[in-house]
Amino acid sequence: MTTINAANAGTYAFDDQFKVNRMGYGVMQLTGPGTWGPYADPENGVKVVKKALEYGVNFFDTADSYGPWFADRYLAAGLKDAANRDQIFISDKVGQTRQGPNVWTPLGEPRYLRQQVEVSMMTLGIDHEDLVFLHRIDPHYSIADQVGELKKLQDEGKIKHIGLSQVTVDQIKEAQQVAKIDAIENLYNVANHGDDVVDYAASQKMAFLPWFPLATGELAQAGSVLSTMAQKYQVSPAQIALAWLLKRSDNIIPIPGTSSIEHLRDNVAAANVDLTTADFNGLSQLSVK
Repeated sequence: MTTINAANAGTYAFDDQFKVNRMGYGVMQLTGPGTWGPYADPENGVKVVKKALEYGVNFFDTADSYGPWFADRYLAAGLKDAANRDQIFISDKVGQTRQGPNVWTPLGEPRYLRQQVEVSMMTLGIDHEDLVFLHRIDPHYSIADQVGELKKLQDEGKIKHIGLSQVTVDQIKEAQQVAKIDAIENLYNVANHGDDVVDYAASQKMAFLPWFPLATGELAQAGSVLSTMAQKYQVSPAQIALAWLLKRSDNIIPIPGTSSIEHLRDNVAAANVDLTTADFNGLSQLSVK
């Protein structure tokens, strides 16, 4: 019987010290409605994080704006007593302010970015950040100022790797003039994908984290191509969508989020799905972008 383990997805090396399993877990759903306030069942949130560890997940994605900070608290609690804590990689994000449910306002003021990194480290109980994304580029400040502040924090030993979220290739190139960019986190899934950023990231040896990896919409409905293919492989449509991402490029690290242990298991099990080239190519033609 095939084991359910994130390691079955293969690995990605950020540096000589950190190699992560390519099936990660995002904690965004461990918050209240509209990604605002506390999660309704904090104990379950911690259990989901711990179960992810049991399934071999060693890459966790979070952000100070998830709650704000509530998801970080559950993540910290879930990882606190992990036997392999020194082998667990956390990607964090700063640069978004919250004024209420479903309200997100970018703020790239350098002093604010620094404050959020410092507070996030305290909340997570860490002395440095493995990876910090600029959550959104704030048009009121230059990319040089925003990424430059993260570079200063990196030079101080508080950040190991710098990333950008929801950016174009031109914005990545501009940021590369300021600092080494090691990861990109953009909207990307089988139903909605623009490949230029993924391809550029791969060419620059950057990890690519697709957010909303399971936003398959109509493609998962009964009778759809994705649903029919799921029946063929005897798995769920979500597993097919994740398997497509894993096959798309070796630099992709899916970070599906869930507050359900059952769905978590289903997501990690997608690492066992090996799509044929024909099926992969067929799914690749479904994108609306």
